[in-house]
Amino acid sequence: MPAKYPELEWLIASPGEDFNWWVKDVSDPIHWDFDGLGIIDPKQWNYIMDHMDPLREFGLVTELVEGAFIGFSIEKNLGENRIRMARSSDLILDNETALFVLPDVVNEENGPYAEFLDHIIMLRIEQLNDLIEFGQNLTRSDLEEVLRDEMINLDYEGKGLHHFTEITFILEYVPAGYDREEDPEEEREPSDEGEIARDIPDPTEGEEAIPEDETMRWDEEQEGEEEEEEV
Repeated sequence: MPAKYPELEWLIASPGEDFNWWVKDVSDPIHWDFDGLGIIDPKQWNYIMDHMDPLREFGLVTELVEGAFIGFSIEKNLGENRIRMARSSDLILDNETALFVLPDVVNEENGPYAEFLDHIIMLRIEQLNDLIEFGQNLTRSDLEEVLRDEMINLDYEGKGLHHFTEITFILEYVPAGYDREEDPEEEREPSDEGEIARDIPDPTEGEEAIPEDETMRWDEEQEGEEEEEEV
């Protein structure tokens, strides 16, 4: 099957002050509006997958997840905090691959990413209704109303809503007034802040270094922390 958007062969992204990665340029500007377009880094994607895993019990459709995103791998450090990424043919749900993941938002209203969000909202609501005894069952409108308020607040503060924030907001949603300890996601330890798949090529090799932040800590630092814990 031919790949979607064959013109989308590469993109350029930079880490922002919010520690998220934002797309600065793409090879297909005709179809892709990269103004405010975020891309999910490998550590963030692993965190999302961990939190989606319990939704399998409620009917998570993995094909729908795969179809909603496009994987990219680091190709070259361009300097000035800019990384060029090449499109990858690897499956994004393969834990062994370290991919940056771009939501398919060419059609924001009815496209694959919008369908993915609708899917996990319904499953999250079903999950919460199964685990917590509410006075009356939650509905998708309960979650969507709170998500809308969050988007309005970010817009008012002049901040863009990154896709990682949007997805995790849904997967971690618990209604106000309920103990978050009843939420199964709270029982799962989030991914190690320094964890990032080991097969990511180091973009700083032979190039101007990109400042390391919470999303881009490399193996040497992580190994040093592990040695300290063993002392």
